[in-house]
Amino acid sequence: MLIVDAQVHLWGSGSPTGAHRKIDSFSADDLLKEMDEGGVDAAVIHPPSWDPGSGDIALEAAKQHPRRLAILGKFPLDDPKSKSLVDGWNKQPGMLGFRFTFLQPGQETWPTDGTMDWVWPAAAQAGLPIALMASKFLPLVGQVAEKHPDLKLIVDHMGRFGTATDAPAWENLPELLALAKYPNIAVKATGAPSYSSAPYPFKNIHDYIHQIYDTFGPSRMFWGTDITRMPCPWKQCVTMFTEELPWLTEKDKELIMGRALCDWIGWDLPG
Repeated sequence: MLIVDAQVHLWGSGSPTGAHRKIDSFSADDLLKEMDEGGVDAAVIHPPSWDPGSGDIALEAAKQHPRRLAILGKFPLDDPKSKSLVDGWNKQPGMLGFRFTFLQPGQETWPTDGTMDWVWPAAAQAGLPIALMASKFLPLVGQVAEKHPDLKLIVDHMGRFGTATDAPAWENLPELLALAKYPNIAVKATGAPSYSSAPYPFKNIHDYIHQIYDTFGPSRMFWGTDITRMPCPWKQCVTMFTEELPWLTEKDKELIMGRALCDWIGWDLPG
């Protein structure tokens, strides 16, 4: 079974935000060592906002390890010069699309104030998927999907946000499930252990994951970790899905654990 993590970070400077490891750097060598230990074949890098140089780090890592690392990158959405970057974006080493988070001051209104209206049709025309930290504007994602049916969208972290755990972390789950009617929206099932206060295998959130599976299906549900903020080892992040969710068939696991993500973002990895 191909195991592909839908979200990891690399950085060389800055102060990691939230629950991420408070370390000065997390290099490609660090990442690959942990991937090997955890049985993870490949991963998609998302350059974090706290390190301005993280994009270059990601590009070098993907260039050096093209069968193990790819990228969903970013640029300043409020900079008119960024519009010229979409065409040819995926000519960069390992670059397969975009991921936008809106975590810096002033960015939280970008999805709703018109700042990023231009990027939806541009990405659709270029055939590039967009992943979004969209927990605060999930209904808008549906509106974008309906207006741009050729644009592939990915909702980060099952629509979760912040440090809430257990039932409070899932209060907006109905908003996420409502998006399943749009065939061009998929969900990253990333960070699952962090949304439970229970010990492994985090059984008190299994029902929420089951609901997402039931509505989106295995072809639009992508396993991953955001490993540098997980409360458990990579191996347990894997086995939580491959061993602890009995309603997943072997075919489901093949899709959710890597193949569906590769198909969605156009990453041609061997089995």
